[in-house]
Amino acid sequence: MRIAVLGGGRSSEHDVSLASAASVAGAIDRHRHDVLEVTIARDGAWALSGEPVALVPAAGDQAWLIHLAGEVAPVAIDLVFPVLHGPWGEDGTVQGLCETVGVPYVGADVAASATGMDKALFHVLATAAGIPRVETLIVTHAEWRDDPTGVRDRVAAAVGYPAFAKPARLGSSYGISPVTDEDSLGPALELAFAHDDKALVERRAMGREVEVGLLGNADPHASPLGEILHDNEWYDHDAKYRAGGMRLDVPAEVPTHVQDRARDLAVRAWQAIGCSGLARVDFFLEGEDLYVSEINTIPGFTATSVWGRLMAGDGFGYPELVQRLIDLALERHAARRAYRG
Repeated sequence: MRIAVLGGGRSSEHDVSLASAASVAGAIDRHRHDVLEVTIARDGAWALSGEPVALVPAAGDQAWLIHLAGEVAPVAIDLVFPVLHGPWGEDGTVQGLCETVGVPYVGADVAASATGMDKALFHVLATAAGIPRVETLIVTHAEWRDDPTGVRDRVAAAVGYPAFAKPARLGSSYGISPVTDEDSLGPALELAFAHDDKALVERRAMGREVEVGLLGNADPHASPLGEILHDNEWYDHDAKYRAGGMRLDVPAEVPTHVQDRARDLAVRAWQAIGCSGLARVDFFLEGEDLYVSEINTIPGFTATSVWGRLMAGDGFGYPELVQRLIDLALERHAARRAYRG
């Protein structure tokens, strides 16, 4: 098989994606597969070895990777492995391209990717599915612009303080800030709206941050519950990506019934959005009460990233995980073809 690994992208998580994509490409078994590392620039341009390329339809279950300079013959691609974080990659856009050209691809489909990326939409679906969430209010930029007093009243009534404000469709803690009181709500929302026209205000959970990794299709495997430990005031971008900024305990030191409950809720979150391939579900743990924070359909993907380390807690090696994701993508593609004819 010839696999195109996509890294980079247009979002603010471009550099994180490049690291994840390089790690994935390095872990693919070169005795079984040819690997093409395709970089997506911040302006959206695709390149292979520095030359501009594009993905277009081909016959059957392949796609053509064509060189736009026109001097190199098109290359047949059997599978796309998107390792893109944030908008224009993790949100269903690239997945939609793969669906359009008819090529198998790793990870969640269009709808699940879009839902996982949009924290507001995930909140609505998770709540409807009975999945516990901290008190949350969804606010649009237009609502804040037209009626800030009304928004403040709604936050006070539905969420309270302290809280966090965050963009609905972004990751890696960009645009998130703590809201200690009503006076700090305005600047926090303005920061969130600098990244998105929809924001969430969530009650600040006074507890521990724990996570579960998932791998599979219809019946995913759930990893042990791991706990994020850090010395910052909250789990911000610096704590996530600075060397030594965070520590991960797998398994987390919690009672067995909390471990079991977390795994069950993670699978329920997966099923609520119709996920496939891989995901990481983040929780807040207050005492023994678990609240699902979000689901990430393309979590950080280096060998030392949280998802890989969570799965290692059940004995999965990194190259094994990468190959398993390839197999799952082909399995899902074949199943969908059978339904669609």
